[in-house]
Amino acid sequence: MQNLSIRRLLNNKIVWLYIFSGGLLLCTGLLGLFLSSVTVPVPTILHIVLEKIVGMGWLQEVPKNEEMIIWNIRLPRVVLAFCVGASLALAGAAFQGLLRNPLADPYTIGVSSGASLGAVLVLFFQVSIIGLGSFTLPVVAIISGLITLIVVFGLVQLSSRSLAIETIILAGIIVSSFIGALVSLIISLGDKDVMTQIIYWLYGSVGMRGWEYVQLIIPFMVIGTIILFYHYRELNALALGEDAADHIGVNVKKGKAFILVGASLLTGAAVAVSGSIGFVGLVVPHLVRLVIGPNHRHVLPLSLLTGGTFLILADLLSRTIIAPKELPIGVVTALIGAPVFAFLLIRERMGGRG
Repeated sequence: MQNLSIRRLLNNKIVWLYIFSGGLLLCTGLLGLFLSSVTVPVPTILHIVLEKIVGMGWLQEVPKNEEMIIWNIRLPRVVLAFCVGASLALAGAAFQGLLRNPLADPYTIGVSSGASLGAVLVLFFQVSIIGLGSFTLPVVAIISGLITLIVVFGLVQLSSRSLAIETIILAGIIVSSFIGALVSLIISLGDKDVMTQIIYWLYGSVGMRGWEYVQLIIPFMVIGTIILFYHYRELNALALGEDAADHIGVNVKKGKAFILVGASLLTGAAVAVSGSIGFVGLVVPHLVRLVIGPNHRHVLPLSLLTGGTFLILADLLSRTIIAPKELPIGVVTALIGAPVFAFLLIRERMGGRG
């Protein structure tokens, strides 16, 4: 009987997808630690990571400069890239399921625009809050994103007590457009140096952030992930339509509110620590659904793993493709994501005709 259960487990496509996704993430992470202008041997990398995390290592002596490069520069960069990519992909999967719109992404309801506005204001006025120092920008960006979410909720509540999907999308578009105009105005008023800083930040980067930024995003990522994982049944039910979901006993209004809050926390924190990085939350959930189907019980965790892997790879390309210079990571994700998304749309259209 036990052998039969093991055989069924090994024949399960979903199990192999999880194993493949986890293995790909591990390989991509090691590649991100290994490839750069200074080459550090893989055994040395593994020794440094294991010694720092669990206090176990097998090498007698490791050069201090290699330890600093791996532990203080590359590893936090790889971990931050994973956190940002995972957050955006997970939020994108949730928004697409909630809004029943394959073109929805983490930036649909304006939270990212709000976070960007907060960051742009900090850069424009060169603000530094006492006690926060260099963390002024991400903290203000997170707060600004949450305020934007409240504004969007307020607009929706004023026009539709039931949190209608169409009203949420329209409110998000209105708020995003208004905030986008404000950001453009601020950029046009700034001098050349400030304009360069703002534009570079808006393109996105996970470089030179350090463990402090990882610690900043982790609480929001954990809370947002728990909320969305807990409400995967509501996402599955909402895919059938709000009336059908209500008919089978789902509290539609409460479920939508929790999903919006969870996805917005993920989006706001990701944008706050890395800038606006497009296409991760749009393309990754599409690819996952194409392979696994529409069940959010598996779409959400696989989107998280795949999104994190994708952004680690994009960051690796951004810092090696024109080394020693570095491309903004948002440019790389757009260059990869746009053709992939176009292919998916054409494939879906042709499949529909067939």
